[in-house]
Amino acid sequence: MLHPSRCGAAAALVLCSLTAEAASLKVSCSGLGQELELCRSAAGAWARKTGNEVEIVSTPNDGTERLALYQQVLSARSDKIDVFQIDVVWPGLLAAHLADLGPLAKGTQKAHFDGMVANNTVDGKLVAMPWFTNAGLLFYRRDLLEKHGQKVPVTWDELKASATKIQAAERAAGNDKMWGYVWQGRAYEGLSCNALEWVASFNGGTVVDSSGKVTVNNPKAATALQTAASWVGTISPKAVLNYGEEESRGVFQAGHAVFMRNWPYAWSLGQGADSPVKGKIGVAVLPKGGADGRHAATLGGESLAVSKYSKHPQLAAELVLYMTSAEVQKQRALKASYNPTIGALYKDADITAANPFMADLYETFTNAVARPATVTGARYNQVSNEFWNAAHDTLSGRAQAPAALKKLDGALNRFGRGGRWK
Repeated sequence: MLHPSRCGAAAALVLCSLTAEAASLKVSCSGLGQELELCRSAAGAWARKTGNEVEIVSTPNDGTERLALYQQVLSARSDKIDVFQIDVVWPGLLAAHLADLGPLAKGTQKAHFDGMVANNTVDGKLVAMPWFTNAGLLFYRRDLLEKHGQKVPVTWDELKASATKIQAAERAAGNDKMWGYVWQGRAYEGLSCNALEWVASFNGGTVVDSSGKVTVNNPKAATALQTAASWVGTISPKAVLNYGEEESRGVFQAGHAVFMRNWPYAWSLGQGADSPVKGKIGVAVLPKGGADGRHAATLGGESLAVSKYSKHPQLAAELVLYMTSAEVQKQRALKASYNPTIGALYKDADITAANPFMADLYETFTNAVARPATVTGARYNQVSNEFWNAAHDTLSGRAQAPAALKKLDGALNRFGRGGRWK
């Protein structure tokens, strides 16, 4: 519990006037990386300014588990959590339980990326304010590529060849724990993100297109999944089938992997004072699926939303507006490499000095591939669950990609009723 001093300074009186007496708010935050610490810090700063109290509710790192918890709390119309940290694919799933922040935002949302604001707008209501954006990135050991005369890979075939060469050479030199490539292969939302990148990079579509048509059952998507399956047990450990973000980061940051797919938050942790790979990391766009493929990064990110069942909805909205402000987003970018959702901050000299890749890969963040959450609405969780299971079956060798995708196609068409998802 954060126990701030009561409002006494004149500057704080305006905010304090929102409530007759100090209130206590509960905010849910992920514990992934430095998120919990930064959430607590920003909420605490707001509490001290306003004379209110904020309690941080830590939730599971696993997105699937966190969503299930949120649905349980909100379905019960509980007031136990006032502010929810929500994933980019959840607004449509949770909108019925979230307050409309549009009237309180007073136009401040216009400073944020249009795509994120549109993503958070359901039936004309702004149900969440963008907090940070994300896209999958390729992290690599710059020192090892230089040592072994390798270039940053442009295609997946180049990545496999480079990873194979460096892995073999490093193991021969005594590092028997070295792997070529680590990523998120556990059967959960993170695998849906990885698999979407593979499929899109081979021009295999986005599982369900914008019209609601299921498109994933195609040869290019099958090639993408079989390509990824070929990494397991060769350049990627078989244990990658149980890796989430933190497991893959742990291997890479310990110095036991050449390449890693992860989100931007891994940069600042890898550059930490206690990191064995500090100063040795490079960041690039993810590879293409061949010469005629494309670079594809799944859109990620988080927003903050207010529960309809909060006892203090206006005060909770004020907290959200503070925590998603340019001031706080800059602090998060500097301390933990969280990408701002406010475009102007990408020209901030402090941010680009601390995170060079943010300016270099700006287009990657603004043109990332969205998961089919908007078109599938409340059924997205079922769609993603079927997709990651199909991918996991292929990766583990339980099924060949064409058979897995045919089965997936049938399941999704049943869910979508021929494109009528809503």
